Amino acid sequence: MVKILLAAALLAAAVIVEKKTDWTTWQYLLLYLIPYLVVGWDTLKEAAEGLFHGEALSEDFLMSVATIGALCIGFLPGAETQFPEAVFVMLFFQLGEWFEEKAEGNSRRSISHLMDIRPDSAHVERGKELQTVHPEEVNPGEVIVVQPGEKVPMDGVVLEGQSSLDTVALTGESVPRSVREGDEILSGCVNQSGVLRVKTTKAFGESTASKILDLVENAAGNKSRSERFITRFARIYTPIVVVLAVLVAVGPGLITGQWATWIYRGLLFLVVSCPCALVISVPLTFFGGLGGASKKGILIKGANLMDKLAKLQTVVFDKTGTLTEGVFEVSAVHPEVIDQQELLHLAAHVERHSTHPIAVALRNAYPREQDACTIGNVEETAGHGIIATVNGKKVAVGNAKLMEKVGAAWHPCHQEGTIIHVAIDGVYAGHIVISDRIKADAAPALEALKAAGVKKTVMLTGDQESVAATVAKQLQLDECHAQLLPADKVTEVERLLREGTLAFVGDGINDAPVLTRADVGIAMGALGSDAAIEAADVVLMDDKPSKIAAAVRIARRTLRIAKENIWLAVGIKVAVLVLATLGLATMWMAVFADVGVTVLAVLNAMRALKA
Repeated sequence: MVKILLAAALLAAAVIVEKKTDWTTWQYLLLYLIPYLVVGWDTLKEAAEGLFHGEALSEDFLMSVATIGALCIGFLPGAETQFPEAVFVMLFFQLGEWFEEKAEGNSRRSISHLMDIRPDSAHVERGKELQTVHPEEVNPGEVIVVQPGEKVPMDGVVLEGQSSLDTVALTGESVPRSVREGDEILSGCVNQSGVLRVKTTKAFGESTASKILDLVENAAGNKSRSERFITRFARIYTPIVVVLAVLVAVGPGLITGQWATWIYRGLLFLVVSCPCALVISVPLTFFGGLGGASKKGILIKGANLMDKLAKLQTVVFDKTGTLTEGVFEVSAVHPEVIDQQELLHLAAHVERHSTHPIAVALRNAYPREQDACTIGNVEETAGHGIIATVNGKKVAVGNAKLMEKVGAAWHPCHQEGTIIHVAIDGVYAGHIVISDRIKADAAPALEALKAAGVKKTVMLTGDQESVAATVAKQLQLDECHAQLLPADKVTEVERLLREGTLAFVGDGINDAPVLTRADVGIAMGALGSDAAIEAADVVLMDDKPSKIAAAVRIARRTLRIAKENIWLAVGIKVAVLVLATLGLATMWMAVFADVGVTVLAVLNAMRALKA
C-alpha cells in the first residue's frame, strides 16, 4: 500500500509539472516513468518471469503490454501522449491486487481462527517433574496437566480434576462443556476453570485438533465446478482476446493508415480483456464460503461439495446419535427363566468389550460386571449382536435375527424401545428394553430442510421396526426403513440416488460405507471421531442436525455470489470491449472494466464470509 500511495503522489506531481512546463515528449516520458516503475516494477518482473517460464498470457503480462503500449503510443505521428493514463492503469491494477490480498487475508483469517486450536506446548509429568515440551514430544499414555486458560494439547481421559471447556473453536457453540474424572477430553478445547490431569490417548498428529486443521487446510484445494469452469474459461478466453486486440490494432490500421487511433483501441481492448475479476473473485467466494461455514462448526472438505450441497433433493438419516440422543438407558427387564439381575449380569458380560451405545447402557445397568466369571469365544456379528461363552454357557445377546440364528424361541415386547434378547445355550432367557430420546433439535432441523427445498427425508436404521416407526412418525419423515445391516443401507441409498442428489447423515463410524456411497456424506456429532473425519465429506462439529440446513444455505449463498460475480464481470467487460472497438471508450472506462470490476467483485465475494 505504501508503494501505491507513493506512486499516486508522484503521479499527481508529474501531472502538475506537465501543466506548468513545455518539455519534449521524451522528457515527459522520463518524468512519468518514475511513478510507473515505483508502482509497476513487481508487475513487470512477474510478466518477465512468466515469459521465461512459458506462461505469457497472465494478467501481469497483459497489463504490462497495455501500459507499455500506452507509454509508447504518444511517439506515433498525430497521436496524443497517454502517459498519465498508462501510470493510472498500472496504479489501479496494483490497487486491485491490494484489495485481492486483503480480501484473501480476511477469508483465510475466517478459517485460520481454527489455527488457534493448535497448542504450542504441553505440561507432561515425567518422574516427579512437570516438564513443558512441544506436544509432538508427548507419547500416548503419558499424563499431562492442563492449567486454566490453556488449550488442551492432546486427546485424552481426565484422571483428576473438573472444569468447564470452551469448545467454540471446534463446534461453533458458545456454551461451555463440563468435564470431570473419567470424561474424554479433546485437543483444541480451552480449559476455563479447574486444573486437569489428563492421560493422553492419541499422539499429537492423530489428535482431533490436528485432524481438523489438516481437513481445513486441504479443503481449498478441491475446486468447485464453477472454479474449474473459470480456470478453463481463462485459458481459452485470454488467448482469444489477445488475438482480437492485435486484429483491432493492426487490421483497420492497415486499411485506414490511422495507426495511433487503432493501436490505442487495441490497447483499450487489451486492458479490458484481463480476466482478473473472474479468476480472483470466484475462488475467493468459495474460500469465503468455506471460512464462513467453519465459523459455525461446519467443516466442508472442498469447494466442489458446495455444488452438491446446494442441489440436495434427498437427505437420509441414521437414527441413533443422529436424530436421537444416542444415550441409551435400560428402561425395563423382562426375564423368562432367570431373574432380572442375572439377565443383566449375563448381558453386561457379553457386551463387556463392545463400544456400541447399547453395550454401554447394558454395562451401566449392571456396573458389577468385574467378578470371577470367565468370558471367552466372543463372536460379534454386525447388525445382529454378540455371542460369547460365560462360565461355560453359550450366551447370545442381540436382536431377533440373532435369536433365530441360535434357534431361540423369542417373542416380541409390548413396550416401545430397542429390544435386546438374551438366549442361554439356545434357550430364550428374556429380553431387555433400552430407550433413546429424540433430539430437541431434530424436528426443527427437518422443517428447515423442507423449507430449503429438500424433497424427501428418509431414515435408515438397524433398530427394530416398531422403534423406528415411532421416531419416523414423531418427526414426520417421508420414508423409514428398519432392521438394516450396513450393506442394506448401501442398497437403499443406491436406490434413492436415482431420485436426485443425496446426502447421508450418520455417525461416521458404523456408517462409513454408506457415507462414502452418498453424493455428500455428513458426519453428525463427529467431535473426536477419526472415522467420521475420514469417511465424511462434511463434518459437523456438534450433534445438531439443524447444521445441515445451515450448510445447504451457506452453499447456495456462495454459489449465488459466485454467479453474480461472473455476470457482473462478463457483462461490463463485453460492453466496454464493444465500445472500445467502436472508439467510444476511454482508457478510464477500460480501467474501470478491469480493475474497478475486480474490486467490486472482490467486495461482493467478501459477503460469502458472513455465513
